[in-house]
Amino acid sequence: MLNKKSVDDINVKGKRVLVRCDFNVPLKDGKITDENRLVAALPTIKKLIADGGKVILCSHLGKPKGEPKPELSLAPVAVRLSELLGQEVKFAADPEVVGPNAKAAVEAMKDGEVVLLENTRYRAEETKNGEAFSKDLASLCDVFVNDAFGTAHRAHCSNVGVTEYVDIAVVGYLMQKEIDFLGNAVENPVRPFVAILGGAKVADKLNVISNLLEKCDTLIIGGGMAYTFLKAQGKEIGKSLVDDSKIDYCNEMMAKAEKLGKKLLLPVDAVVSADFPNPIDAPIEVENVSVDNIPVDKEAMDIGKETAALYADAVKTAKTVVWNGPMGVFENPTLAAGTIAVAKALADTDATTIIGGGDSAAAVNQLGFGDKMSHISTGGGASLEFLEGKELPGVAAANDK
Repeated sequence: MLNKKSVDDINVKGKRVLVRCDFNVPLKDGKITDENRLVAALPTIKKLIADGGKVILCSHLGKPKGEPKPELSLAPVAVRLSELLGQEVKFAADPEVVGPNAKAAVEAMKDGEVVLLENTRYRAEETKNGEAFSKDLASLCDVFVNDAFGTAHRAHCSNVGVTEYVDIAVVGYLMQKEIDFLGNAVENPVRPFVAILGGAKVADKLNVISNLLEKCDTLIIGGGMAYTFLKAQGKEIGKSLVDDSKIDYCNEMMAKAEKLGKKLLLPVDAVVSADFPNPIDAPIEVENVSVDNIPVDKEAMDIGKETAALYADAVKTAKTVVWNGPMGVFENPTLAAGTIAVAKALADTDATTIIGGGDSAAAVNQLGFGDKMSHISTGGGASLEFLEGKELPGVAAANDK
């Protein structure tokens, strides 16, 4: 069990509080096109304002690669945050992030005021966890709060380095929720525990498959990576996605499941087509075939009807379900049926349902099932590493209770 101090365990009145948020939002022509991440950060920010802290926010945005890029400035975030909070968020526009504007703004702060620093990745040291930038950030604050789970698997200045120079380092509400759901679901699940893994590549999920097999009761495999498993069983998979270098690994995992007495479910039928849709949402002719009859010249792009029913059935009796990765090319309406069926099964169950970030989070939200899930993780890579059982530097850096 991970037991970290959170914003509820500290008193910030009159103190300068640096909060690492995840404001890595999509921008188009300087306008924010999806503000989910801003909205998700509000509870922690509001709590610190209400407690009388001087709230200094920081985040990265995109990949400026260590130099100021005007199109990746956080200026539009300050504008939108001011509207969402109903009070001014002062933007400190320093290309070096901690510069004269930031220092002056922080110096002039009254309790309950908010300042936003420029994109932390304008500094080359940020992603290298360099000492100078960590010290610069620490010089602005008395307390550090990490609420950015999306970067928790990386050791950067603004989430790990800074904690070495600040006495009090805690997690915000978003991070706390990720630890409660993702961390504890895997380490201490209410059983039966069903894990569903999809997505394209086996290689991305090697350690996740192995770790979850030890923790769950049933492991369901869908998406492109299922066909490497089917090929490992000696089946003809046509033009379907395959990672030939991982065939032995798939055989090992099937043997591991059997040895541990775990159920490992693979597709029994698939939706196949002659060519991948181009563009991705273009109309496409498909047929539903048994996995024993995949035509040599066709590619499997979604789980079939029988498989969808089989997977939905496996979820019905579960008490905890973790899902990472879609069942097929969900961006195409014709190839989204498998992913929709799984999402619907999760929406209908009383189990604790946890969506492990990335494409599955996008799928669940796009398909309109988001509000039916217990928890949708905000991290892609970070949630995967959590599911692998790895210690995340951004979480580890916070003070223990």
